Parts: sequence; C-alpha cells; structure tokens
Amino acid sequence: MASHSSTIKFSSVLLRTLHNTLQQRTDLEGQLRRGPLQIKAVQSMVDEAQAQVNAAAKTLKKTRMTADEKQLQLQSREAHVKNLQGKLNTAASNKEFSLLKDQIAADEQANSVQSDEILEVLERIDSCEADLNRSQKKLEQAQEDQTKRLKEIEARLEQVRQDLARINEQLAVHETDIPAAVKADYRRLVDARGDEALAPIEQDSCGGCYQTLTTQVLNQVMLSTLTHCPNCNAYLYQA
Repeated sequence: MASHSSTIKFSSVLLRTLHNTLQQRTDLEGQLRRGPLQIKAVQSMVDEAQAQVNAAAKTLKKTRMTADEKQLQLQSREAHVKNLQGKLNTAASNKEFSLLKDQIAADEQANSVQSDEILEVLERIDSCEADLNRSQKKLEQAQEDQTKRLKEIEARLEQVRQDLARINEQLAVHETDIPAAVKADYRRLVDARGDEALAPIEQDSCGGCYQTLTTQVLNQVMLSTLTHCPNCNAYLYQA
C-alpha cells in the first residue's frame, strides 16, 4: 500500500476525473438496484386493489347466501301457515281452533318480520354490488397504471444500463493513465470502497471523512504526489 509519504506522482486532475467517473457509476448502479423495488411498489398497488375486489366479492357472496337462507326460511314458514290454516276446518274443539289461530297469527307476524329482514338484505346486496363494481374499476385502473409505469421504469432502466456501460468504458480508459506502481493498490481500494476510495480536499480537510489534514499532507497533494488520507486511507486530490 502506498503511504502518505509516497513519492509516486498521481495528478489531482486524473484523480478528480476518476472520482467523478466512479461517483457516476455508483449513482447509476444505485438506480439499477432501485428498479426492482420500484417494480415491486407498482405491483403492490395492483395487489392491494385485487385484495379489495376479493373482499368485496366475498362480502357480496356472503350477503346473497344470507338472503337465500332467509327466503328459504320464509317459504318454509309460509308453507307451515298454510298447513295450519288447512287444519282450522278440521279442528275438533274451540280450544284447538283457538290454538291454531294463535299459532297462525304468531307465524304470520314472524313472516312479516322476516320479509322486512329480507328487504334489508336485498338492499345490502345492491350496496355490495356497487362496492364490488367500484373495486373492480379501481383494479382495472391500477392494472392500466401498472402497465404504463412498468414501461416507463424499464425504459429508464435500459437508459441507465446504457449510461453505465458508457461510464465503465470511460473509467477503463481513465484507469490506463494510473501509474503502474499504484494500480494494484488502487484496484484493491476501489473494489472494496467504490467511489469512497478517493476524496477531494475541502477546506484543508479530507472530503471523505472530514479529518483535518496537516500542512505536509496538503503540500504533497499540491505537488501531485500520491497521498492517502491518514485517517480513512482515501486517495486525496485537490478539488
């Protein structure tokens, strides 16, 4: 590893160019990594809309089943009332006749309540159907938006991939100017730290870790001598 007292010449112009190019590469690689997350976020919107459709359909199905059950109960009780009415003509006594009348009256009252409940359930079915219709429209809109957004994301990612290929080519060209004696050290640092392997001097401090630099270190950088930050080991250059 080259130390901060190295006598190898490494111009700030080349280091600045390398750093700028590495930063561009880091940014583009970050955009590529975010691509799948953006696609997942778009898919989640569709999944949520689909879940709402499923929930609305389930509620509608359950409400229809409730209506069917109540209608069957009403039909059964109405049949029972007819059966009791038929027995009135064959009642053996006034007491039996009276009991039958009371039972018929009770069943007819229950049927009236059941009819009201059925009407309420039918109204709920109308409401559930409206909810399902709205949910389906939202799903269709989410699917349309997904198709549009995926095209936009893929087009942007394709542009990023092209830009990244171009930046990598530029970087390879710039790296041919790196002094042979330091190429291995440069490659090791960049492979490990990316663009953080290089740092500009900002107000007499390392632009990477903000460590205040000594006059000796500053002078070496001014003389285009290869100099590492004593604290974070980044290659230093004049901004």
